Amino acid sequence: MTRHHWLRSRHLADRARLRDGLDLPPVLAVVDAHRGLRGPYSAAGALMRAIAVDAFIRRPELAARHNIEVATVAPELAGAVPPAWATLEWTVADEERTRFYSRLHTLNIANGLAEFLKVYLDELGGPRTLVVENVHEADPTDHEFVAVLLRRTDLPNLVVVVGTGTDPVVDPRGELAISLSEVLAEHARATQATAVRPPAAEPADVPALAKAYVDSDCTSDDPALRAAYDQVEPQFRAALHDARRVDLVATGEPSWALGAITHHAALGGDPMGAGADSLKRAMGHCRKVGLYHASAEIGMRGRALVDHTTHPELWWHFTEGASTSLASVSRADEAEAIYDDARAVSDDPKLHMNLAYGSAMLYARHFTEDRRDFHRARGWMNLAIALASQLPDPKERAFHTVFSRNGLALVEVRQGKVGQALRLLEDGMAKLDDELAEGEHALHRSVLRYNRAQVFAMTGRLEEALVDYQAVADLDPGFPEHHFHVGTVLRKLDRNTEALEAFRRVLPLSPPFPEVHYNLADCLLELGDLEGALAEFDYVVQLDPRHVEAHVNRSSLRCDLGSPHAWQNTETGLLLAPANPHLLSLKARLLAEQGDPTTARALLEEVTRTNPTFAPAWAILGQLRYETADLPGALSDLTQAVSLADTPETRYNRAIVFEQSGRYTDAATDYRHVLDNSDDEDTRTRLEHCLSHA
Repeated sequence: MTRHHWLRSRHLADRARLRDGLDLPPVLAVVDAHRGLRGPYSAAGALMRAIAVDAFIRRPELAARHNIEVATVAPELAGAVPPAWATLEWTVADEERTRFYSRLHTLNIANGLAEFLKVYLDELGGPRTLVVENVHEADPTDHEFVAVLLRRTDLPNLVVVVGTGTDPVVDPRGELAISLSEVLAEHARATQATAVRPPAAEPADVPALAKAYVDSDCTSDDPALRAAYDQVEPQFRAALHDARRVDLVATGEPSWALGAITHHAALGGDPMGAGADSLKRAMGHCRKVGLYHASAEIGMRGRALVDHTTHPELWWHFTEGASTSLASVSRADEAEAIYDDARAVSDDPKLHMNLAYGSAMLYARHFTEDRRDFHRARGWMNLAIALASQLPDPKERAFHTVFSRNGLALVEVRQGKVGQALRLLEDGMAKLDDELAEGEHALHRSVLRYNRAQVFAMTGRLEEALVDYQAVADLDPGFPEHHFHVGTVLRKLDRNTEALEAFRRVLPLSPPFPEVHYNLADCLLELGDLEGALAEFDYVVQLDPRHVEAHVNRSSLRCDLGSPHAWQNTETGLLLAPANPHLLSLKARLLAEQGDPTTARALLEEVTRTNPTFAPAWAILGQLRYETADLPGALSDLTQAVSLADTPETRYNRAIVFEQSGRYTDAATDYRHVLDNSDDEDTRTRLEHCLSHA
């Protein structure tokens, strides 16, 4: 039974009463997730502010290992950790930035915070309770954070109590990395709190109640406070918001600027000045650190606040920020609507250039598969290039022309026109070298080379890809993806020791993400460190329980090691991917080892029928037939396996069948093949035996 709790009621006070009656471990922290407080990571940031200083005293290494996570969720703690952002994009002006975090970055941050908590709770000793309230009003970042804490099985010392209203918890729009509504239903025990009628109210001091509502940053669920707020004069309300904003600014805590300060500034006495400025700064920060849902929401509020005719630059700033943020979280239809609206109200050529580029990206990469249209993408990108070529400033013209041609190269790659993509990228690199001074637009120059590396890797030109990836890694050593790609290419070149070093360089530069640990596991497996590989595959499954390949590989490895957990791992994988032929073959292998060869063989026959090109199933089936003395059947199955995937192990097994069938010449051929790939003494002895009888 789950140890976590989900308490539901319309009012916070009722949930608190219910919580007081639960048998819970000592409280680690009670945090409020309402995004009206500090915007994204209102809950996660509150937790870090409550425990980080003590955690750093107890385990100083946590500050360096989780500096990005801590500084992102609680900006006021940035000075307590090593600098979190030391990559090239942080050295350029906002208008030059062309590289942003993946939409999965916030999920990686959530997993990094879970690692932080795991170490800290182990240090405290014994279980603790984390209470997260008002989750129904949380930003998607806190949705992810809570969901990760609930679903991870390696946090035995943590009990999470989630407080929400009575309506269903609604996941954010767009493609989801993790669904809080699903995780809550699976991992938390839901309880409905009994509503308690409040005592009869005394005659109300309406101004005082209105002030209390504003001082709650308009997050209180007390209807009396909200009613009083609605009753007071607009001018009085504005003065309350201004006073609260001043108080929050005076705290010196920058996370307030991502939530409550923007709210109070927009509703205070200077919405077009202080209000718009606070929204602009908040949106800029959220975009930079990958908080795209919040960035989109803030940008939409900014668009509603300013007018394109009186504040065209500010209006465009919000328009561009909201639309690109929406596209980044797979809400491309909403981004397209903003682009269409912007085109209809402006005749600015540079604005239309940017809109054309943005629309091209929607059709080339952001729309769902059924709406992608490379022909339309090409048309929009050509318009962007044409408009860029008309810009009066030579350097600006060069940059935007090359930038748009880089976008066109993406379209070419998506359509398989690799040669044209390479020409566009290399022409762009040469043009920037010719027309810009050394050091100008360094980020975009590195992006062009990175994109060329991707095209090289895509087409099998691995040595050239490695040179380019290594060059951008040397230029921007703090950017983790560069080292990851270096490792990936080295892995393909079978340079596993170097690949391992490259993947390990990623770890201190980024919150944990599944693919780097999956690749680490692969390298360790190739290098013979089976236990190390198994630990990494286990960790991948903690980070991403839906990572099918990690399930497959750890189940296979545990089968090879004879682990008692092999059956459970395989069954867990099959719950996720019930038709996966590799997992089904492993299950059949385990059934045979447990003394049920009949069921195992029937399962393998079904796998080979539905997946006739899956070699491992034929190999295991052949081994089963051999063990039941069906030599002709074993030979047929193993020959089929060799024809599909000619591995030394399968050759060796077939050679034994050949040998026991008296076909010594055929057996010798297979044994020689095995010895071409290994120096196995048993194989050499068997080969000599077969040659003496041939």
